[in-house]
Amino acid sequence: QVQLVESGGGLVQAGGSLRLSCAASGIIFSISAMGWYRQAPGKQREWVATVISGGSTNYADSVKGRFTISRDNAKNTEYLQMNSLKPEDTAVYYCAAAHLGRNYWGQGTQVTVSS
Repeated sequence: QVQLVESGGGLVQAGGSLRLSCAASGIIFSISAMGWYRQAPGKQREWVATVISGGSTNYADSVKGRFTISRDNAKNTEYLQMNSLKPEDTAVYYCAAAHLGRNYWGQGTQVTVSS
């Protein structure tokens, strides 16, 4: 059974930082592409960042230069370091995994940035 469990969300003031974690089980983490998505109230879910098995990363333009995605294959965990947070970053953040042709999602963690 595949499980992706996010943690690290919360309430932060604009300009602050948060670090999200996603612990994965039930997949071969080292070969999986991992990513983060977010969904703000009343909006569609949007892609935030991806880190592939080799470690290469990609970011949405809206977070480039502020967010850093990383992975620790020994711990089966991915991270999203979020700096210089803005109120428009407020959303539920979801961990995602692409593993052997299937996609998996975590339950989400709320990030709220106050102005």
